[in-house]
Amino acid sequence: MDPRFLPAGDTALVVEFGAEIERTLSERVLQLAEQIRSATLAGVIETVPTFRSLLVHYDPLTTSGAQLAAGIRALGRGTGTSTRRRRLWRLPACYAAACAPDLAAVAERTGLHAADVIERHARTRFHVYMIGFVPGYPYMGDLPSELHLPRRADPRTRVPAGSIAIASSLTAVYPIESPGGWHLISILRGRIPRCLLRAMPCCSSRSRSTSTNRFTRPSRPAATLS
Repeated sequence: MDPRFLPAGDTALVVEFGAEIERTLSERVLQLAEQIRSATLAGVIETVPTFRSLLVHYDPLTTSGAQLAAGIRALGRGTGTSTRRRRLWRLPACYAAACAPDLAAVAERTGLHAADVIERHARTRFHVYMIGFVPGYPYMGDLPSELHLPRRADPRTRVPAGSIAIASSLTAVYPIESPGGWHLISILRGRIPRCLLRAMPCCSSRSRSTSTNRFTRPSRPAATLS
């Protein structure tokens, strides 16, 4: 499927690849972001990857949306394999009951034992689709299908920094204290990792959306994120 080019005001362009949360679409988004950075297209200020599209901010005094779209098309359709080196981050997580206020409820709703929920979450290598909601908040997939749940019916007004949560097909780490409606099943052990802190100043392409992560229990190697 060829991407769609949609104006986002007079200073940004959306390049849309599809309508689903899929790893293949994410790869196309991230590859195009890499191509644009390498090509240094005139007027481009920054790129912001999302699940299925890329937002390209540009200087309207240097280029136009139509000119930029033509330049992006000339880069290719972005269907190849990205050559960017990926980083794998191992995130030590505590799944003890005191650190996981929603773990028991998640186990009950999924029909699993709490230990099974932990095992499925900790063994998964998560792909960082995008950074959003608050600076440094990584939307990571894909959860095993047995753990898919809708968001909580009663969102919390305060979620502690470092909390690890799940909702839908995704998991995330709260880099700062904030409101949140996801199910809290763990918390990071120790300090917030550098990979999240680096993403906090902004939610742009500078964030590590090409990383993968895994979560590990104290008795195991740390979880990994790439």
